[in-house]
Amino acid sequence: MTLTTRILVAMALAGVTGAITYHLLAMPDLNGSVRYVLDDLLASGLFALIGKIFVASLKVLVVPLVFVSLVCGVCHLSDQSSLGRMSLKTIVLYLATTAIAISAAMTLANIVNPGVGIELEAEANFAPPQAVPLLDVLANIFPTNPFQAMAEGNMLQVIVFAILVGLAIGRSGVPGERIGKQFNDWNDVLMTLVSMLMNLAPYGVFALLFSLFASKGLGPVQELLSYMLTVITVLLVHGLVFYPIILRMFSGMSPVIFLRKMWPVQMFAFSTASSSATLPVTIKNAEQNLGVGTRSASFVLPLGATINMDGTAIMQGVATVFIAQAFGLDLSMGDYLLVIATATLASIGTAGVPGVGLITLSMVLQQVGLPVEGIALIIGVDRLLDMIRTAINVTGDTMVSVVIAKSEGVLNEQRYMDTTTQVSLDNKEA
Repeated sequence: MTLTTRILVAMALAGVTGAITYHLLAMPDLNGSVRYVLDDLLASGLFALIGKIFVASLKVLVVPLVFVSLVCGVCHLSDQSSLGRMSLKTIVLYLATTAIAISAAMTLANIVNPGVGIELEAEANFAPPQAVPLLDVLANIFPTNPFQAMAEGNMLQVIVFAILVGLAIGRSGVPGERIGKQFNDWNDVLMTLVSMLMNLAPYGVFALLFSLFASKGLGPVQELLSYMLTVITVLLVHGLVFYPIILRMFSGMSPVIFLRKMWPVQMFAFSTASSSATLPVTIKNAEQNLGVGTRSASFVLPLGATINMDGTAIMQGVATVFIAQAFGLDLSMGDYLLVIATATLASIGTAGVPGVGLITLSMVLQQVGLPVEGIALIIGVDRLLDMIRTAINVTGDTMVSVVIAKSEGVLNEQRYMDTTTQVSLDNKEA
């Protein structure tokens, strides 16, 4: 079976066995030994450990892969002045898609009214961490210690440092050419390491989802079904309608082929719920299957995993309307515009890790005077929605990389259109 098929099988098995385990653990008369095996040894023990190790093994590749691939892309630019133009186009396109996402989310939420009739429990409370001021976020983009930035996984600072190193290599003549070749070799080695880890993906996916369903079950889903369906509907429309329209409009490439080749990456992003953990897979798929040149992929995709959070913006838009309705509060048009602006800017610097959307949501709620305690209403189902919106996030990142590659003349259109020799992410021909 191909990697995609094996991941789908693993997801299905994990969902079934995890749900069964959850219902068994909910039985009050369950034998103590059986409970110990199912909960302590399996759900909270072995499979939780395997899932954490798998995600950690992917995250350890993120910083070196981003740094090396971005240095490779920048140092080989024939016209380094084009980097500024490419950066501007990328950031504008990312912010535009995010604004579209949250606008669509709030529009549909006001039509569906998912929060009407919901009553907040008196004991519910949520203490969000203090939001970082926007000026500090912008200032922190520039590193004072690049090694500290790499150790802490501060991706924006790593990107800035990699760009500076790449520019310096490109302007250093013969010594720069020698070092540039070494970075190319390192890039090939890291891509091989990604392929090695992909062989273990189905097992990691099974462990992650089994632990999730065994501990959470499907209880919260039934209670917040209207909210969930609203979020999922906007996510699907954004990923399957808006992205293809933007792709066709600005690049002229086939959206059908794009979505077909993105399917394995979407499944992987769904299972990990982390744009950062999926980044190595996203970069490999963009370069080898979609024909996105290293110059575009190595810059646009890491930047997108850091600042392009369309799925998170959609959740924040629906959640804002949902919480306002749950508390019986009305939002003015000015409040809606403030939410759109705040959520769009809040996506800059947001870490691509599970659950971070709840932190930025607290900042959005504070901007329009809504009680942050309302976040307690949606915590129960946020993990499942986080998985779906992560798949949308990586789709948007890759779509923008194709558009930028086309506009910069570094898109291999023959490879993009070729559906017969697609390279599987586990290094097997599919």
